[in-house]
Amino acid sequence: MNPLDGFQVDPASLGFVGEGLERPECILAERDGTLWVADGRGGVTRIDPDGAQSLILQGAPNTASGFHDRLVAAEGSLPNGLCFDADGAILIANWGTERLERMTRDGTTEVLLDRIDGQPIGKANFVARDGAGRLWLTVTTRMQPWTDHVRTMSRDGYIAVIDDRGARIVADGLCGTNELRFDPKGEWLYVAETTARHVTRFRVDGDRLTGREVYGPSNVGGFCDGIAFDAYGNLWTTLVMADRLVAITPQGDLRTVLDLGGDPAALAALDAAWAEGRLTPEIMQAAGGTLCRWMASLTFGGPDLRTVYLGSLQGNRIPFFRAPVAGQPLPGW
Repeated sequence: MNPLDGFQVDPASLGFVGEGLERPECILAERDGTLWVADGRGGVTRIDPDGAQSLILQGAPNTASGFHDRLVAAEGSLPNGLCFDADGAILIANWGTERLERMTRDGTTEVLLDRIDGQPIGKANFVARDGAGRLWLTVTTRMQPWTDHVRTMSRDGYIAVIDDRGARIVADGLCGTNELRFDPKGEWLYVAETTARHVTRFRVDGDRLTGREVYGPSNVGGFCDGIAFDAYGNLWTTLVMADRLVAITPQGDLRTVLDLGGDPAALAALDAAWAEGRLTPEIMQAAGGTLCRWMASLTFGGPDLRTVYLGSLQGNRIPFFRAPVAGQPLPGW
């Protein structure tokens, strides 16, 4: 029996952690309960188990404010996807600087990658480490501003691998490349194609990706953003702007876990504009709820990996709830 059978979170039961956060897009959890949260002020916020928090900046703070400067122009340091390296430092796919960076826990930052094939890498979205220690980077688009990609549904996103041979693109032609995850055996790589509204998977053959196919529904009902597996094999994904959390079962069915959507008319207008190729930042900004505005990621944490933390692009705190199933442990857990 799937542990998600009959399970749906009541929004009134959500707990919250953190305060005054900026663009808490991605969350890393440690066994002792410490959280590391991407912060749009130009660094990472550490939240201790007792709730104490500290902002660790990479350098001068990013003082951009407002929807356009913070989310559309997206200049300066805007940490997006995070993962730990083997030494516990934080690897950052930086959406604003368009680089892959390594930040120690005191904020010291070095650039790991800013060009590939002689060209700027583009909108760095997410970074993951596999069981062999290789890094996998997703780039959403090379279009400027990135919102032009959403309007045109350009297929200029890609996945790159970084190992002792350097960095190289291993899958391209993707539509809004976002978070990626591996199955427990490392045989398949799953990636959210956000603007295409579906999850794609590849078979992993050494450092090659083959057998590209859509996994689950061809349209999950919104812009799939963050993804994570639970121990049963359900693939959970956030639907940014719809502010909904869903899961794709191993059989390919879709389950709604949590719905925090806002104005139904604004969401309907968003969906229609996407289907007709006329999506604008203004239409996007009108959609979304209040409890986790522009829900962008999920992280399983807690000592039993059954506490689900939700990241967002326009929130200032982190909602969480208890799941009926543990999350899949990531490397280093």
